[in-house]
Amino acid sequence: MKKFISIIATSCALIASLIMSPVALADESYAETVANFKQANDTHKFFDNAYGYAIFPTVGKGGFGIGAAYGKGRVFKGNGYAGDTSLTQISLGFQIGGQAYSEIIFFKDAKAYNEFTSGSFEFGAQASAVAITIGANAQAGTTGNSSSAGKSAAKASYINGMAVYTLAKGGLMFEAALAGQSFTFEDK
Repeated sequence: MKKFISIIATSCALIASLIMSPVALADESYAETVANFKQANDTHKFFDNAYGYAIFPTVGKGGFGIGAAYGKGRVFKGNGYAGDTSLTQISLGFQIGGQAYSEIIFFKDAKAYNEFTSGSFEFGAQASAVAITIGANAQAGTTGNSSSAGKSAAKASYINGMAVYTLAKGGLMFEAALAGQSFTFEDK
């Protein structure tokens, strides 16, 4: 039990340091995060065909009964930088621990891009993301979780013009909670 509590405390400290560190949001972290997502086979078609995307190099998430997540990101239209965005999330349900992850949201067309960049956008609790991990793949959503090991990957598709992928960075979190994500956008 002491080891478990130590892991949770270390994870929460890691998340806090990642969120508060201005170095974590340097230009290099955006390029590195995009490169990491480009390594996944499932995202190639999105990078090749998406109208644009929002990238969050580090999203810190923690919870004990009530959970929260926060991250800052950038929005790109084609290959050009369009503005800054932030992600916030509140969740309710069984959850304990903390983790850090990267997230990317692909926009299929101008309609989806304009909806996201309208200033304030929300994903409902039914939204799901494909989690990319090394050696194993998982799909998580409020309707349940699934995972597989090996070369096959969980597939994402556009839902309402958007596709969401996450990439774990560290931490440990157990969760069975309902959550939605909220975003803001500011032009460059």
